[in-house]
Amino acid sequence: MERLSVEKIIENINLEKCFHAVAEDYSFTIKIDEYVHYACGAVHDGHQFRKELWDNCLHTEYDRWYEEDPETKNMIASHPIVIAGCDSRFEYDLNRTPEDAVFETAWGKQLWKTPLPEAQKTKSLNKHATFYKVVHALINKLEEKFGVCVVYDMHSYNWQRWDREVPTWNLGTSNVDNNRFGPSIEAWRQSLSEIKFPKNIPSTSKINDTFQGNGYFLKYITNNFKNTLVLATEIAKVYCDEYDQIIYPEVVSTVAQELKTRLPKHAAEFYNTYSK
Repeated sequence: MERLSVEKIIENINLEKCFHAVAEDYSFTIKIDEYVHYACGAVHDGHQFRKELWDNCLHTEYDRWYEEDPETKNMIASHPIVIAGCDSRFEYDLNRTPEDAVFETAWGKQLWKTPLPEAQKTKSLNKHATFYKVVHALINKLEEKFGVCVVYDMHSYNWQRWDREVPTWNLGTSNVDNNRFGPSIEAWRQSLSEIKFPKNIPSTSKINDTFQGNGYFLKYITNNFKNTLVLATEIAKVYCDEYDQIIYPEVVSTVAQELKTRLPKHAAEFYNTYSK
């Protein structure tokens, strides 16, 4: 892996170079092993929280971890194109608009002891902006090369906070073209429902049950690229103990192994259907 400027990362993409890189400011990673018709994203995987913010933050390290999506990058790491955030969403949220990316409150609790100085807020928003410059260059290249593209937007959610039964997998589709891409969406939901988990974890899969796919990552790509489907794919945090902050590596490994075959199979079917 190299440490590269955003300009160099975009140059590599435009020249169709294969590379593994971390952004110069360590805010995100990207790897491209091969230029294919699909990409994977894990925008909430990051946990870094820069030190100058520590003393001013009212949320604990555990509070932040609880609302992040740990291990989502590992679940998709085997695939040819992966882009993932390194910073905590509590610094800036890549899945929200620039206007809302730096929180004042988070999940009903004030985030900062005193309001953030503008210089600190700007530093965070600059990271948000450069990430999306790379996303734009990447999807533009894939659409240019293949005509169509599918993006697997990996997230997780805290299932134990719900007071009803919720699915192991949720697909959020309210902001994509369901008339055009409906069969592909349903095929992905069906494939996820067939995954067999350890620990007697059920494998239910629903659409717009817990979340509707309102994230900025999905909306940005959908609004700028008319031939790309973004599949906001949420796994319930059955792969960890939400309250004791314990990861279950055998469950993470199961998801990664299942997606290693299911995801490219689905992507190939998508391409065969929509590239015509």
